[in-house]
Amino acid sequence: MRRAISSVVALAAVVALTAQTPVERTNAAAKLAVRLERGETTLEYKNKWGYLQSLLKELDINTDSQVLVFSRTSLQQDKIGPKTPRALYFNDTIAVGMVQNGELFEVTAADPDDGTSFYSLDTKKVDKPVFNRDRFLCLQCHTNAFAPHTFVATVYPGADGSPFFMGGDLFHVTDHTTPFEDRWGGWYVTGTHGKMQHLGNAYAENPYRPVELQTRRTQNLTSLVTKFDVTKYLTPYSDLIALMTLEHQTRALYYMAALNAQFRTAGNNEQPLNKRPTEVSLSAAVDKLVAYLTFADEIKLASPIKGVSTFTQTFSQRGPRDPKGRSLRDFNLRTRIFEYPLSYTVYTEVFDKMHPKALERVYRRLFEELSKPQNRAALDILRATKPNLPDYFY
Repeated sequence: MRRAISSVVALAAVVALTAQTPVERTNAAAKLAVRLERGETTLEYKNKWGYLQSLLKELDINTDSQVLVFSRTSLQQDKIGPKTPRALYFNDTIAVGMVQNGELFEVTAADPDDGTSFYSLDTKKVDKPVFNRDRFLCLQCHTNAFAPHTFVATVYPGADGSPFFMGGDLFHVTDHTTPFEDRWGGWYVTGTHGKMQHLGNAYAENPYRPVELQTRRTQNLTSLVTKFDVTKYLTPYSDLIALMTLEHQTRALYYMAALNAQFRTAGNNEQPLNKRPTEVSLSAAVDKLVAYLTFADEIKLASPIKGVSTFTQTFSQRGPRDPKGRSLRDFNLRTRIFEYPLSYTVYTEVFDKMHPKALERVYRRLFEELSKPQNRAALDILRATKPNLPDYFY
């Protein structure tokens, strides 16, 4: 029996419930909230999509990043199911969630200060749209000892999308280290993947046999028109490559935030010594992040994979590129997801604004790993495209 796995991106966001003074944040969602408040920009409301298209444009998110999750695993779960999946759109640091007939657009932003910030925007048309930042409800599920975070995960969904609790666990977080066959329960997946199989596009028809998913016509799907009304969404796809990219980056950004939090705590003299991370735990956290960023434990693909939207092309086009035309955003899709063994998330503000001591140690370990012969192409690309690298990179 397959072990339980795949279906949640942590994209719940609600109206702010606390009155404490907010810390000024620099993520793109926070900046948009300020521009809206000052009247420097506005959001255009269209009858079919409401503010969605304008919101994506303001946040520089392409519609071809759309992925669809039908498990009932978010704040607006009563409106989600196999016939009405939740749509997610994302770029390197921001994600927007849309639910059919939902009351909120859900927005998450990777924040260089404290992990992930959660926001919402009312779907109703108003004279002045306002972003609200949640500081309580979303964090009940989407934080841990280190930092708030988002993730892609997997469940065994029933016919209405409700997840089955197995051994007390609701879901299992997935990323590029997760076997292909254990991913995306509760998600729609469009794309081809040869002989490999996943848990997507399927649900348990018999509530008394919740782990026996109906798997007829669930693999290598290139269309979802038989599953639900695709005209209710900006695109008719839930692209395989977009989904794999999203799960990779959410985990990378979390590891950065967790490392940042640990180094901050270690340097906080107001914390008792027995509450601060040890040198052993700090080194382990550095090694964990570097291993993830360099795809050290990536599960190799047994078959080539291919998406069905334009995401594969538009994602790669965002660059940057070295003089030979190479980019860390280039896909492989034959034996692994990316061509070069270094994550493009090193270009994010979250990476750059890690605690200085954490960043220095990460750079040292990255240089050690990228200096290995099999990783030299990634090192050359990084040298050519990443400003302000330490001198020893050259």
